[in-house]
Amino acid sequence: MVRFGSSPVVSTIGKASVILVLALALGACSSVSREKTASIPRLGKPVEMMNAGELSAAARRIGEDYARNPKDRQAGLNYATLLRMTGKNEQALAVMRQMAILYPQDREVLASYGKSLAGAGELEQALATIARAQTPDRPDWKLKSAEGAILDQLGRPEEARAAYRDALDANPNEPSVLSNLGMSYLLTRDLKSAETYLRTAISQPGADSRIRQNLALVVGLQGRFQEAENIARQELTAQQAEANIAYLKGMLAQENSWKKLANEDNNTN
Repeated sequence: MVRFGSSPVVSTIGKASVILVLALALGACSSVSREKTASIPRLGKPVEMMNAGELSAAARRIGEDYARNPKDRQAGLNYATLLRMTGKNEQALAVMRQMAILYPQDREVLASYGKSLAGAGELEQALATIARAQTPDRPDWKLKSAEGAILDQLGRPEEARAAYRDALDANPNEPSVLSNLGMSYLLTRDLKSAETYLRTAISQPGADSRIRQNLALVVGLQGRFQEAENIARQELTAQQAEANIAYLKGMLAQENSWKKLANEDNNTN
């Protein structure tokens, strides 16, 4: 999922979850800043498998390619992706503004431009750009998923979930979309539904560590810290998993956050 900034949808649980997702990714880059992307051949390793240091090094290397030829479409797309994944959203947006000028009809360029706009907090423009990239007769599931993430940030969860379900109609059981759908329910405090979708996501071929860490977050938010730690340990070192759970407990202890969340969750049943 993309970052949620200061959107109105970020309520008590939203603020906690965004911070906690950052903590749950101590062994790699943040779950909220990662995105499903194709491998970049020159790097020799899929970007989804890189830790924060490797991503920063990759961004510098691909940035050199881009600097040598700022009109190179693929170099621009790759560089913007890595910039987003390392939290440099404004710089990614600057790159994609230039790419959009050079390739105004290119769907992939428009999609990346929309993601960069969302990352920089320009949500309404991001939504419009994603819509421009989409073709109604052949809808792209990745664009539908990106649309859903933006709608969630705008505080429009029902529309967001409809977009995710459209994406799943086009690409059934896609783990990244199921994960986004689960995190959508997390943001509206429906932790049980969030867990259901995330467990389905993690059982699919191609599910990666980001989804597992999102599941650990949702389980931990329900107070099942040992179970959350066990889930996290499958991807992280024992020290990293313990640090994540300690952070989770500390965050939920502030302002009696866990009690509030537990009460709200019970009241919805």
